[in-house]
Amino acid sequence: MESSSEGVARVGDGGVVEDPAHTEASTPEAVVPGAVVQEAVAPEAVATAVAATAPASLSPSRAGDFMQCPLLYRFRVIDRLPEKPSPAATKGTLVHAVLERLFDAPAAERTAPRAKSLIPGQWDRLRETRPEVVELFADDPEGERLAGWLVEAERLVERWFTLEDPTRLEPAERELFVEAELDSGLRLRGIIDRVDVAPTGEVRIVDYKTGKAPRPEYAEGALFQMKFYALVVWRLKNVVPRRLQLVYLGSGDVLTYDPVLADLERVERKLLALWEAIRLATQTGEWRPRPTKLCGWCDHQAHCPEFGGTPPPYPLPVTLPVRAAESEGGAQGRMGPG
Repeated sequence: MESSSEGVARVGDGGVVEDPAHTEASTPEAVVPGAVVQEAVAPEAVATAVAATAPASLSPSRAGDFMQCPLLYRFRVIDRLPEKPSPAATKGTLVHAVLERLFDAPAAERTAPRAKSLIPGQWDRLRETRPEVVELFADDPEGERLAGWLVEAERLVERWFTLEDPTRLEPAERELFVEAELDSGLRLRGIIDRVDVAPTGEVRIVDYKTGKAPRPEYAEGALFQMKFYALVVWRLKNVVPRRLQLVYLGSGDVLTYDPVLADLERVERKLLALWEAIRLATQTGEWRPRPTKLCGWCDHQAHCPEFGGTPPPYPLPVTLPVRAAESEGGAQGRMGPG
């Protein structure tokens, strides 16, 4: 779908990357969600390093965290434990920045050589804005690993040109921060990589992934994020996006899905149920770990009971559910008319 220059919605300020394809790190939901890797601090200082706040909104990444492991959600959103940058996630951030900046050039100049030429400058900018990424190559004094890592980024950028033709695209929005409040009061927010709007008004939401496309049986999980964004756009503009498109640079695949209103209504119901579970866990302090194969990549094993660790002291007030309070102290009954 070719695009016009008309935007879809801008409700806030962008500037940070929200998706795991950019980076696996996270920030609390009370702040604009994004991939910000915090400077490491001693575990015993975590409780006082950042004031804890209850979650106020939900993004696709944090929804995914809770579905993957409630305790992981707590570590990231409530405790705000620091996470180290990873080469793969940082590479994703770099590639996303290059693809965003390429559209600053006139259409005819959006070529693969030009895109690759942007990589050194965007890497310098990334190091300036997030100095912690420098530690990725601290043990690489000769720069050999860094050079190979940058070549891998170049290959991902080159592959994009086999999947889309940027000379025929004029995105309506890039790195678009969107936020919508549902009737329930739940705020949904996120950052969309690219929004295309056709001359006929049809909207396409595009997301770049630097990994490989999932197997067909896992495609629905991959589309959850895109349906989340489609729900927000629908709530903001009363327009159901015509197409959701995932561009997998790691494998050279493009996954598309054309949503209907019923899809978005189902996602909304799912998010409301998820948010209710998050609210209950926040109030009671009950955040249970959910062990999976992904635990091997988790930065928080030292705090996880599944690995013999102890979570930090829960920094928020705990309110027992009514039934639990009654079972501990006896049913109190209710005041009523005599």
